[in-house]
This record gives sequence, structure tokens and C-alpha cells, in this order.
Amino acid sequence: MKRLLLPILALLIAMPVLAEPDVSITIYNQNLALVRELRTLPLVKGVQEFSYDGVAASIDPTSVRFSAEDVAVLEQNYEFDLVDRSALMEKYLGEVVDVQMDDEAARGRLLSTRGGIILEDGDGTVRMIDLSAVKSVRFPELPEGLIIKPTLRWMLSSKNKGDIASELNYLTRDISWEASYVAVVNEEDDGLELSGWVQISNRSGGNYVDATLKLMAGDVRIEQQARYKGGMERMTVAMDAVQEQGFQEKSFFEYHLYTLPRPVTIHDNQVKQIRLIEPATTPATKLYRYEAWRGGNDVAVSLEFVNSKKVDLGIPLPAGKVRMYKADTDGSLQFIGEDRIDHTPRDEKLTLNTGNAFDIVAERERTDYKRLGGSTREEAYKVELRNRKDEAVEVVVQDRFGGDWEIIEQSHKGEKSGAWFNEWTITIPANDEVTLSYRVRVK
Repeated sequence: MKRLLLPILALLIAMPVLAEPDVSITIYNQNLALVRELRTLPLVKGVQEFSYDGVAASIDPTSVRFSAEDVAVLEQNYEFDLVDRSALMEKYLGEVVDVQMDDEAARGRLLSTRGGIILEDGDGTVRMIDLSAVKSVRFPELPEGLIIKPTLRWMLSSKNKGDIASELNYLTRDISWEASYVAVVNEEDDGLELSGWVQISNRSGGNYVDATLKLMAGDVRIEQQARYKGGMERMTVAMDAVQEQGFQEKSFFEYHLYTLPRPVTIHDNQVKQIRLIEPATTPATKLYRYEAWRGGNDVAVSLEFVNSKKVDLGIPLPAGKVRMYKADTDGSLQFIGEDRIDHTPRDEKLTLNTGNAFDIVAERERTDYKRLGGSTREEAYKVELRNRKDEAVEVVVQDRFGGDWEIIEQSHKGEKSGAWFNEWTITIPANDEVTLSYRVRVK
């Protein structure tokens, strides 16, 4: 009987080799991708079985769409019982195998593989071998049902014989993308340089070689689907240098589609980063905000700018994390905070929250409360703002009220900024204090 040698996991199985497909892949934000493969299939005339290998292990078999001229799919099976050491061991329980270790070999009937290899030799002696000591295992021929690659097995009916052009489309899980950005704030805090990257994480069990890559930004509705997944995950990182033009963006239905105009290879268990936008400089405004209704003393700091084409931005920005830096006096960059942006159309304002101010403190106190009858009441507050900087600052104070309300007294002019909010913009001189007071009537 022919035997199969497995040096940990090196298998050579004789099977038909198909030409590499022409691949394109569209990746969505929801851990999902649409794969399209164009491939020439060697078919005979009439009904036949055909194995289409190399599809992603996390494929949704119910999403498969296959088309070829004068070819009909009569039946489809998805085979994902892949060859690995555990699978082979399970198949050979009760069979005779040969185990090679560092300095000896053992032969016997395989009883168990849990916690080690347990063999029974010809005279009934049982021996346990630690898996760490095993260099190779020699099995009988590969049993039926085990395969090397995830495979679609079809029963096809073809009206013609020869090489037939085909197209395969399917959805797969376990592949996703997200945008990430770096913002470097200038010395005066009135501008920043923004650059962006796309990070693709592939754990789908598929390799996409020289593929046309498209990224769909937006919240596409997805129903929960069955998942097919196995094997160990291994993370590697690949950085793609920008050699040609970057992503090209266009509107598509109610989403935005980003297409890379050059082929890219995405391996299984790999994280790949590709430049999304070249560094672009934009004016920015630093804002201080105190949300009085939350209580506490912290004054939040944020940077505000417009996604405008006038400053070489102006493309819809996919949602993602923004990490912010500023150069120290010696030129080295220091991390000053991070925030996350939503999908942002062109010409829309973005606000990046960096953290809380160190030298600006606020304190809110209720100074009066009285009922006027029925459900009407009046409340009075004061907010003390202390600026310990050597320069004047502006702080936006925001308070929140419920019901039917109006400001009836105020020390500084404010404005209603929403159904529940009122805001005051207060200028505080350097090393000085300002007190804001106001009275609200609520029904």
C-alpha cells in the first residue's frame, strides 16, 4: 500500500491545476467582502463533476453566483474539511501509523491523539508519545473527504467541450477594512497636516493575488449568516509604498466606493496598509468647551476644520481613528490625543477632541431654586472660569435643560443651540477669572 509522509504538514496531492483567476474584491466595513473571479475552465460536453478550488474558507456558499456560456450548475457542494494534522489523526484512529522522533521510530495502531499520540504495538503494549517530540508521521493514503484547499464541487452540464470562460461571485466573511489618519498640528495651533491610510485585515482563509481592490464605505445592511472557519490565525504586517496614484473615489448608490488603480495582493492572515490620502495642510481652529450640565471641572479641547477641496482634501473621508501629534521645540513629534471620525462627506466640518485643558478650570454651582406654581420652576446658576495661561482664551460654556425653558437673566449674552441646549462664548484674559451667571425658567 502506498503511504503518505507528513513532515508536520507537507502534502503533495495530485489534482487538476487550474489557471490563476483574474480576481477583483470589494471589501465592506462590516467584516465582509464580495469576490469576483474570472477563470477559464476545461470542460467536457455533457454532465460532469468539477472542483473549483481556492475559494475563501469563510465563504457564504448560499451567496455563490456562477455563470458561463451554455453551462448550467445542477448541484453544488462546499468542501471545507481541510487537511491538517488533527484532521488526519482523527481519520486514522484505529489504523497503523509510523511515528518518527529525534532518535527513534515507533509503529503501532493509533488509539488517541488527545494530549499526545497513543500507539498500541503488535504485542498489545500501549505507548504515549509527546507531540513536541514528533518530527514526522507516516500515514496510509489520504482518506476520502480530506482536501487541501476550500473547494466548491459542482455537477455541471455543458453544451460544449473545451476551455470555457466563467465568472464566479461570492461573499466571504472575516475580511475587513478601516481608515486611520494622522494629524500633525502646527506650532501656532491654527492648522494641521492630515494624512490617511487604509488598513485591511484578512482572516477569510483566501489569498487574493494581483487583485483589483475596491473599498465600500457606508453601512450596508447585512443579515447574520453562517460562518465556516477553521485553522490557526497568524498575523503579519505588510506596508505598501505608494508607487502609483492612490485610491479613486466615487459615489455608488448611497455609499462611496474607493478603487485602487493598480493590482494588489492580500494574503490570508495578513494586515496590509495602503495610502488613502496624501498629506494635506488645512487651517484649523482650537476650541475650548465646558459642558456645565455634566458637572466636574474639565474643559475639553478640540480642533475643528473643514474637509474642503480648497486645501487638497475635499474627498469623502471614511470613518476611522485619528491620532494627533505636535512637534516639540527640538522637532520631535509628541502624541497629544486621538479621536474617531464618522463617514464625512466633502465640505463638512470635522471636530477632533484631543483631551482636557490643563491650565483652564471651570466650576458650576446652582445658586437658587424656586417653584412658581404648577410645573413651572426657576433655577439660577453660576459658572466660574479660571484661565492660568499667559494668553487670553475663549471658552464655550454649554448647559442643558429639559421641558419648555427660557433664559430670563444672564451676565453674558448666549444663544440657544438646540432643543435642550444654550451656549455662551466667554473670553477669559490671561491669568484671570470670569464668572458667568444665568437664570432659567422651566415648565
